[in-house]
Amino acid sequence: MSEFFKRVDKVKAANLSPVTLAFLGDAVYSLFVREGLVLEKDCSAGVLQKLSCEKVSARGQNLLLEKIQPVLTEEELAVFKRGRNAKKPTRSKSASVAEYNNSTGLEALIGYLYLIGEYERIAELLGGE
Repeated sequence: MSEFFKRVDKVKAANLSPVTLAFLGDAVYSLFVREGLVLEKDCSAGVLQKLSCEKVSARGQNLLLEKIQPVLTEEELAVFKRGRNAKKPTRSKSASVAEYNNSTGLEALIGYLYLIGEYERIAELLGGE
C-alpha cells in the first residue's frame, strides 16, 4: 500500500510515462477543485458535482492552462509538453483534440509536481483559477 505525500526524486518522476503522470494529476486536480468548492459553497453534493465537472473537464483545464502557461518554468513546460504530446488510449467526446491534449499535459504537470513534493507550486498554479 502507498502513503500520501510520498515524494520521489525528479529523475524517477520524469521517467514515468506522461499518461501515468496525467492519471495521478487528474486525481490531484479533482481533489483540489472539490475541496475548494466544499469550503466555498454550501450546496448539495449534486450541485457540487456539476460545478466540479465544469472545472475538471478538458475545456475547463484548457482555460486554466491558458492563464498559467506564461508563468511555467522551463522544467514545468517540458513536462507539460510531454503530456500534451503523449499518445493517449482514449479521446474526449466533449472537447476538441487540442483542448484534450492540453488538459492531459496540464494533468501530467500536476502529477509530476505532486510526486516531487511541490505542493505549494501546485497551489500557486491552480489557485489562480
